[in-house]
Amino acid sequence: MKQHVVIFEASGGSDKGSYGYRPDSKPIIDSLIKRGWTSEIIFYRDEDRGEIYRYTCEKAGAYISRVNPGNLRDETGYFQMLRELVKEGVVGLPHPDAMINYGAKNAVEKLKGTDIVPDDVSCYYDFETFKSEFPKSLAHGVRVAKQNRGSTGEGIWRVEAIEGKDNGSESIGLECKVKCTEAKDNHVEVMPLGEFIDFCVQYLDGDGGMILDMPFLERIKEGEIRVFMLRNKVVNIVHKKPAEEADAFSATLFSGAKYTYETPDQWPDLVQSVTKNIPMIQQRLGNYDLPLIWTIDFILDTDDSGTDKYVLGEINASCVGFSTHLEISDDVADEVVRLMEAEAVVNPKWMAYSN
Repeated sequence: MKQHVVIFEASGGSDKGSYGYRPDSKPIIDSLIKRGWTSEIIFYRDEDRGEIYRYTCEKAGAYISRVNPGNLRDETGYFQMLRELVKEGVVGLPHPDAMINYGAKNAVEKLKGTDIVPDDVSCYYDFETFKSEFPKSLAHGVRVAKQNRGSTGEGIWRVEAIEGKDNGSESIGLECKVKCTEAKDNHVEVMPLGEFIDFCVQYLDGDGGMILDMPFLERIKEGEIRVFMLRNKVVNIVHKKPAEEADAFSATLFSGAKYTYETPDQWPDLVQSVTKNIPMIQQRLGNYDLPLIWTIDFILDTDDSGTDKYVLGEINASCVGFSTHLEISDDVADEVVRLMEAEAVVNPKWMAYSN
């Protein structure tokens, strides 16, 4: 078993510290070294893909992907390299297809009709469907439209019809005015619905283009609850309360939200719900091994009996940071070592017999 772990990053981006790499990557390396392992950061570039692939195959038993989706113009080559590394026996933390299945916005749609996602959720993959169906969706209440790409609230819009919603129609006319608030900075724009739909065509372009359409939950003003996961274990919880302004709904720091860092024992009902639903989430999202580090974001709602319930907003699995709690690096290192030792027990070339 190779006791060396490569941490992949991408150069540049707002997630880097003063030394040019993520501030929560070096602590993982230090924690692995304390356990007798070695580790290093490699900055991925498409032009170096072959050399990085050969080096990692030779040196590493596992990789940890710490590439923020917005830091690579095109992730195709990166994901292909990760798949080839996994084929060659390098343990993927996580597997690239797990990153895609957990991190894409349609993960929410795949979980609809369960305890944590209502039925009133849709994904659009082409412009004509979005143009046809979103006005119908909007006729039944305020909606949130989320692009698949982006970060820090970019391309996440709260959309409310301010005309054409009281006539009993099953659809809002494209000429009717809508009030659109972007989560990036809570700025408000008023425009005809057709203009907003045309604007959103950019979110449908290219591989992975999609728009998630889900109901707006008023209790977001009480805060979004981010559950930080280390594989199947709840490690900590971040309570993210939007700014006090009337139209503010964004839970990002950039938009003025206030973060409170709390422990799992302060949210026993939520932790119980997450723990209970992990097998279902894993099954519905492709039956991949759980990501090493991932988060599940929830918003409070109220059921028909007046009881609190937690509704899934999104899952993040590509590059979750923990720079405010660097001590988590010890837990990460322990989990990596445990996984690697478990992998070493079975020779992957001689799989167990199964019917």
